[in-house]
Amino acid sequence: MSRLTIALLAGALIGSATAVAGAQDMEDMTFFITSAGPGDGANLGGIAGADAICASLAEVAGSGDKTWRAYLSTSDENARDRIGSGPWHNAKGELIAASLDDLHGGANAISKQTGLTEKGDVVNGRGDTPNQHDILTGSNADGTYAPDMTCGDWTLNGDGAAMVGHSDRMGLRDDAPSKSWNASHPSRGCSQEALIGTGGNGYFYCFATN
Repeated sequence: MSRLTIALLAGALIGSATAVAGAQDMEDMTFFITSAGPGDGANLGGIAGADAICASLAEVAGSGDKTWRAYLSTSDENARDRIGSGPWHNAKGELIAASLDDLHGGANAISKQTGLTEKGDVVNGRGDTPNQHDILTGSNADGTYAPDMTCGDWTLNGDGAAMVGHSDRMGLRDDAPSKSWNASHPSRGCSQEALIGTGGNGYFYCFATN
């Protein structure tokens, strides 16, 4: 067997191993940021519509054998009460948080490098063009409902506001809200244009409950 043949075989084996590892990571994925929304601003079809988007994106990514929930608060439910108890891992198998307390405390690992989409892609952050780090949550920092900050419980695409977090943990100031993954500031409105103008694109977090 020639050296060239051996080298080619070795390369093929490494590529296969990488593909298998990548597929395994997707099977183990229990957290992601949506790579796309419905394009209708913060009108996600209500909380049920948001959950369906999470499930659909996870299915395409190869992780549809779980119960997926959107990390979104409503007037009837807190985001933190929707997503199970953890632990949660991203599309590359990296630990995001081991528990609800870690997720909403100082021990979560959400950052620009780890806050990945279901495809394993990085979400544009501060300094990128366009900046898309505003992630819809409708929540306070502890994961509870932020009153009047859910765009009509995710049914409005015009007037109103939604609380957003910064997936890259960066903002205009060096303060806690600017660095918050789930409670940085209200959006300028509920339309797609307003969300884009604020620094987002209608993305939201998805967590597997099991």
